[in-house]
Amino acid sequence: MKEKKIESTLYVFDSINELSNQVKALMQKAIEARANAYAPYSNFTVGTAILLDNGQIVTGSNQENASYPSGLCAERTAIYYAGSQFPEAKMLLIAITAGSKRNQTTKPIPPCGACRQAIAEYEIKQKTPIEIYFMGETGAVAKSNSLANLLPFVFDKSVL
Repeated sequence: MKEKKIESTLYVFDSINELSNQVKALMQKAIEARANAYAPYSNFTVGTAILLDNGQIVTGSNQENASYPSGLCAERTAIYYAGSQFPEAKMLLIAITAGSKRNQTTKPIPPCGACRQAIAEYEIKQKTPIEIYFMGETGAVAKSNSLANLLPFVFDKSVL
């Protein structure tokens, strides 16, 4: 038996004000997208903004459905739109913000497992890492330089 040690590196900013102007503006777009979330069942709203290498910014919000869990997360809404509308563009930065209508979220909330897998697919396709920033409604913002920090054992086409 071999032991394999996995380490992840995240950078944590105390607030959105510590981010570069570019990332702060992208996070603001994610906050605006969160306001468009349709979350009558979970009352948990998420907004995402993606900066593409062609300068376009694509946003998405989570959309729930009465036949739960048929909805779609904000990250995948934005990722799939970017992939369908700008198939040759690379995703450079993803900003994610999540909030609850039940209580204020003040710690960084990372993408769920399904969204991590979707981000991984595009990171592998474009052969360059995607910086991911995530936060709650307020408070600290976490940054990962690559999805590999959030999903070290990625399921990819090599196993198919």
